[in-house]
Amino acid sequence: MTKNISKEIPKEKRFLIMIILLTGVFFTLLNETLLNLAIPVLVHEMDAAPSTVQWVVTGYMLIMGVFIPVSSLMIQWFTTRQLFIGSLVVFSLGSLVSGLAAALPYLFIGRFFQAMGTALLLPLMMHTLLMLYPVKKRGTVMGFIGLVIMVAPAVGPPLSGVILEFLNWRWLFFMMLPLILPVLIASIFVLDNVTTVTKPKIDILSILLSIIGFGGIVFGLSFAGDESVSWLHPSVYISLCVGLVSLSGFVWRQLKSVTPMLEMRTFRHPMFSLASLLLFIGMMTQFSTIILLPFLFETALGISAVAAGLILLPGAIINGAISPFIGRIFDTFGPRILVIPGMILLVIGLQLFTKVNTATSTLMFILLYTLVMIAIAMIIMPAQTNGLNQLPAKYYSHGTAIFNTLQQIAGATGIAFYVTIMNAGQNLHLRGANSFGFAVGQADTVVAGIQFAFKVGSCIALAGLIFSLFIRRAIPLNEE
Repeated sequence: MTKNISKEIPKEKRFLIMIILLTGVFFTLLNETLLNLAIPVLVHEMDAAPSTVQWVVTGYMLIMGVFIPVSSLMIQWFTTRQLFIGSLVVFSLGSLVSGLAAALPYLFIGRFFQAMGTALLLPLMMHTLLMLYPVKKRGTVMGFIGLVIMVAPAVGPPLSGVILEFLNWRWLFFMMLPLILPVLIASIFVLDNVTTVTKPKIDILSILLSIIGFGGIVFGLSFAGDESVSWLHPSVYISLCVGLVSLSGFVWRQLKSVTPMLEMRTFRHPMFSLASLLLFIGMMTQFSTIILLPFLFETALGISAVAAGLILLPGAIINGAISPFIGRIFDTFGPRILVIPGMILLVIGLQLFTKVNTATSTLMFILLYTLVMIAIAMIIMPAQTNGLNQLPAKYYSHGTAIFNTLQQIAGATGIAFYVTIMNAGQNLHLRGANSFGFAVGQADTVVAGIQFAFKVGSCIALAGLIFSLFIRRAIPLNEE
């Protein structure tokens, strides 16, 4: 039987542990988008092509996609304290190496360590909080997790814009060290071990299949998300084919194993499977919207990158701010009262985005994006919490690793898919205009592509709405 940690650790201690975990993850997730605005500066200083420098951002997502699946194994091999402190040390080392980088390869190495630390911290936080809090309070706790996951990446671009305005780009990394140090010290004195170290057999082949499978998919999709690269580019289809074959082998091996690295039997639980689908749709929408709207702002409306980030900031902050309240509603009423209305709002919001044009006001963009972000807050965390609640405790580390891996794959898929759809919409607009002999402006072409992408997105959201009708409050399963 699994020990009831939620009763053994006092309420005040649990709260302190939660704050430490949330703070640590906030600072690490901040780095996922912190370099977005620094790409032009790095291109000039490192004397490299933009497509090469872009991998300091894209590579972060790639490394997270590779290491998150391994986190379920790490959680079983190391104590909570060891893994949390070790991950923060690795992340801090990456920050130091990145800040001191004299050439691009050293910056890539630093970002590798940063991403590896983040990839291990995110599932560890979710798993630890699932163990610390009983089912009846998990909605609220997952709401706080949602606040961190949503606000941290949204704060990255505006914050980096301010730093780049007054300081050198290296301070994007150096500033992390004094922020992480207090969290690291506090974790040494406060953090308790909440899981039992079982040290299962390490399956090297599973690890290799996982790295090649998830890495290949994220790598291929990252290339496909580049507007200048088509899906028929060898870097895309070869990576995707290798990734899918390896992932198929990984899944088969996990199902045959007595002690799998990543327990695929979690998908036998219907609410977990449904949550995975809704999570995938929600994260695809979120990541793609963050890409599509700045592209519209900068290319069609002439808005700067910093201003574009500020337009998106209120929606992200409101999403994070309401997440704890949504969690409390989930604890009281269950998922249906949140997820189904959330999917309806998402369909409405995406449909309204199909009507935007160059005359749409900045305030309207803020309101529409905020509507979409509220809808996503009502969908992702309630569905995710409900899905995890149906799992027995022995599957928690596997469930959190699967959800966090799906987020990375959904993000890469959303960007690649919707950029492709946007380009297709632009081509349709150009062909239609040319057939009638009309002159076409760049702004109108961009708007047509964006509208087409949101039309497809609203159709996918409508399918998600139909699936959401089957959601019900999960009945927790006790570990045998």
